[in-house]
Amino acid sequence: MEVNRSVRPSFRPERRTQNSFLKSILIFTILISFTVLLVGGYWIFKEMAPRPKEVRSESGDVLMTKETIIGGQAVFQKYGLMDYGTVLGHGSYMGPDYTAEALKIYTEGMRDYKAKDRYGKPFSQLAKEEKTIIRDEVIKEMRKNRYNPATDVLVLTDAQVYGLEKVRDYYRRVFTSGDGWGLQKGLIKESDMPKAHRAWVADSDQIQQIADFFFWTAWLSSTPRIGDHITYTNNWPYYEAAGNTMSFSAIWWSGASVTILILFIGMILFFFYRYQLSMQEAYKEGQFPVIDLHKQPLTSSQVKSGKYFAIVAVLFFIQSMFGALLAHYYVEPDRFFGIKWIHDLLPFNIAKSYHLQLAIFWIATSWLGMGIFIAPLVGGHEPKKQGIFVDILFWALVVLVGGSMIGQWLGVNGYLGNSWFLLGHQGWEYIELGRIWQIILVAGMLIWLFIVFRGIKSGLKQERDKGGLIHLLFYSAIAVPFFYIFAFFMKPDTNFTMADYWRWWIIHLWVEGIFEVFAVVVIGFLLVQMKLVTKSSTVRALYFQFTILLGSGVIGIGHHYYYNGSAEIWIALGAVFSALEVIPLTLLILEAYEQYKMMRDGGVHFPYKSTFWFLISTAVWNLVGAGVLGFLINLPAVSYFEHGQFLTPAHGHGAMMGVYGMFGIAVLLYSLRNIVKPEAWNDKWLKFACWMLNLGLAGMIAVTLLPIGILQMKEAFEHGYWASRSPDFLQQDVVQTLLTLRAVPDTIFLIGVIVLMAFSVKSLFHLRKPTHGEEEALPVVDFTKEE
Repeated sequence: MEVNRSVRPSFRPERRTQNSFLKSILIFTILISFTVLLVGGYWIFKEMAPRPKEVRSESGDVLMTKETIIGGQAVFQKYGLMDYGTVLGHGSYMGPDYTAEALKIYTEGMRDYKAKDRYGKPFSQLAKEEKTIIRDEVIKEMRKNRYNPATDVLVLTDAQVYGLEKVRDYYRRVFTSGDGWGLQKGLIKESDMPKAHRAWVADSDQIQQIADFFFWTAWLSSTPRIGDHITYTNNWPYYEAAGNTMSFSAIWWSGASVTILILFIGMILFFFYRYQLSMQEAYKEGQFPVIDLHKQPLTSSQVKSGKYFAIVAVLFFIQSMFGALLAHYYVEPDRFFGIKWIHDLLPFNIAKSYHLQLAIFWIATSWLGMGIFIAPLVGGHEPKKQGIFVDILFWALVVLVGGSMIGQWLGVNGYLGNSWFLLGHQGWEYIELGRIWQIILVAGMLIWLFIVFRGIKSGLKQERDKGGLIHLLFYSAIAVPFFYIFAFFMKPDTNFTMADYWRWWIIHLWVEGIFEVFAVVVIGFLLVQMKLVTKSSTVRALYFQFTILLGSGVIGIGHHYYYNGSAEIWIALGAVFSALEVIPLTLLILEAYEQYKMMRDGGVHFPYKSTFWFLISTAVWNLVGAGVLGFLINLPAVSYFEHGQFLTPAHGHGAMMGVYGMFGIAVLLYSLRNIVKPEAWNDKWLKFACWMLNLGLAGMIAVTLLPIGILQMKEAFEHGYWASRSPDFLQQDVVQTLLTLRAVPDTIFLIGVIVLMAFSVKSLFHLRKPTHGEEEALPVVDFTKEE
């Protein structure tokens, strides 16, 4: 079977030269981008806030040590508190931002100390002029860096020591009696950790250690770097009482990023149309290729991939139910429709951990299953014993999902003791898996890579161009397990800022970058495999898309580093390059329109309509969820007030579910369409599910997340960032009304999930029988053949 040729022969030399040039540009872009990212990481390492060997009072008393600060960070991670609240703006949104909260308590403590020392009464009882004097003294004292790099000692003034004690007293009450919102009473046990254990938690008083960790983040957020005029967090969080106001760089680079974006949009669109860098149709008008599913070749391993997709749908359902539970907790934080034991069993932090991890599991599993399915189509045959490896990988995934969820629950509840990091909840949002489970995950991805390699090996050998379509598919497959390795660079004693640097390598580069590269390759491959586009134009389009995708996305990771203790240069880098990330996402809309035309040209007999509905959904959410909503919060001036508020999950839901989730469903349906008996297929149900999922997702964002995010940002602007993250804000009538209304789009979304799950599970009982055995040649498109 050959792909119809629509490219004139006279263009071939030009196209080959063009491909070679685009390939060189892509390699150069990758090298430059990762060089900047790694140099920037070294800069973060050199410039991040110190964790002093000792923190002393002016009289020489040791108040805390590096070990207790590290211990406090470990306690924060051990109990999964990053899946309840945030530190330095990073984490979840039910609880407070502990940095902003500690900064407020610390500042107010210093005010009271100085007011009593000077006027003999608390700050609240002072006259207006007296308050102004004390306010200025406190800011001046807070913003003097008394850390001595030579001795590795930080000295606190008496007023700062008083502020520290206030922070300790407050968190002892909170972690003993609860915070009056969603935090469990007595979550942290004072004597839970053996005193002899010195690895990450220094002594038995875990509550004081976590309070000291929170104080340290408040100190670095209000103290200028040595020899600089802005704090370690570039003056975040916004709190005028501590002298924290927006820096000039945040304002300037917000404007500069928009200006540069407009310039690059014009340039890239010129090159896109001038050199025809889109995928070209491989069929002539009125000659749409006929696809007969009854004659599609099928192997044993492809049939076995069906159980992956059934599990995907079930995990999607469970993950969505946890999402509904989390949404309910914002209205009724300590129970579920009056049922207390559900909250006691699955409090917010555990439910949030499951919600995030299951999303990654089901989306990744759908992509892994699709990789297994397409391998024989690329290689042209089924390798020996391929089905055995497919079964081994499946059960490894079952062990991983079940074991990690049990481990996270045991770890957060304190049942794993000092093994919490290995088997329990590692403590980082999106990277909750304990270290052992991470190892199993990487092992599973390597098994998958081995399966894919065995399947496409013959195709790789035959394809002379090492940058051809099969090689691009293989390179992107290699990147999937490789880029997860950076998750192993974090330990509980890693400086929070440095750990956050590597954490975003996983969230931004692995999930948002490498998976997107893999997705773009797969879309191109599937379109060529269905004989809808030419291979040469697809390869050319992929090079172009990769260049702007990686050229903007790799350095664009910097928008996560604005205010986490990284150097100020990241405001410039993150602002400019994250703005440019909108361009490749916009171009995917043009590609989606072309896909729509293909589906339309296919008429009523085109068998992959459901796949194309979700591909088009992916492109729309790429623009709206990842592009528009991401661009909004990535502007430094907006992020300064919004960082860690509801506009972030508005972007997160639109990008994670809208892009990666919808694409995961698209590849699931494409694979199932080929292995399920044609007579058992029902596009009507899938079209209904597609509409329900899209309407539900749009409703979640438009009805609840977006309006609350705007109100929350306004609250931060008017009263300080801490106020926008307090339970008082979430308990306002208008906010509670918006949170309650979310039940409507949530229900619509869940209906779509249930329909998809029922369809996928039912499909297991209507699978086609394999048409070809092991090592038997398959009549598929020859991807190694020149057009």
